[in-house]
Amino acid sequence: MSMVSPRDLVAIARTGNAVSEFIKVVRPVVGRSITKAHYETAFSVSHKAVVEADETQHVAQVPKRSSGGFGFNEPTDEFGMTPVGGRRKRAVDLAVALVLTFLLSPLLLLTAIAVKLCMGGEVIYRHRRVGFAGRSFDCLKFRTMIANGDEVLERYLLDNPAAAEEWCQTRKLANDPRVTRLGHFLRKTSLDELPQLLNILRGEMSCVGPRPIVTEELERYGIHAHEYLRARPGVTGSWQVSGRSSVSYGERVMLDAEYVRKWSIASDLMILARTVPAVLKVDQAA
Repeated sequence: MSMVSPRDLVAIARTGNAVSEFIKVVRPVVGRSITKAHYETAFSVSHKAVVEADETQHVAQVPKRSSGGFGFNEPTDEFGMTPVGGRRKRAVDLAVALVLTFLLSPLLLLTAIAVKLCMGGEVIYRHRRVGFAGRSFDCLKFRTMIANGDEVLERYLLDNPAAAEEWCQTRKLANDPRVTRLGHFLRKTSLDELPQLLNILRGEMSCVGPRPIVTEELERYGIHAHEYLRARPGVTGSWQVSGRSSVSYGERVMLDAEYVRKWSIASDLMILARTVPAVLKVDQAA
């Protein structure tokens, strides 16, 4: 089995016809790994549709830019597509992130000190996630786990089949053996995600968007992967204000896809307004 390349899925998302042909090929195998044969068939058809569309409409190729950075210059993929929302969404992101960073700077400092004193080692945890157009980035969080977390998780899943099934289905554990007491508090209150304000300022994430995922999860998005790749991942989003951990993985995918398809400034502002009461419902946090 081979996983679909994030960048190739962006190419598939280039035209409506390409997406339709991709869905026809992939739909019979949704829920299972996409084989190389399935993918090559879908991509060859979608690539042909892209070429024909460009030849017919004489679409000008836009030079690719690497990242949005701290300004308003939006990144583009190899076809000149920019993230959902464009500069309007980026302006809101910068305004909100700058204000929150200023207002929450004392809390950021106190949390960093608490993590250092209670756990030692690194204060910030960096994890590679998939961003706009399939570009990977370091998603920042305050560290909530013990130092040898990967080894502990592997042993725990081997000894607990039920937990292994839970991990396979949701990529989360209700009782994660890697998480410290302070880590549980930070996760319940979502304080662990405050460093992602820097991800927003750097143009890697948005205030609102699909939940950032790892490369292995992209295949589980199936026919909705191209929608995930059209947007910057968000610190908050439809999933976070719709029940958080009580929402299944499949429902989360549908929420992310619907958000991208129906994006508007109004929807972003509504989700931001609903985020505070959602965060206060600590019983729904992971």
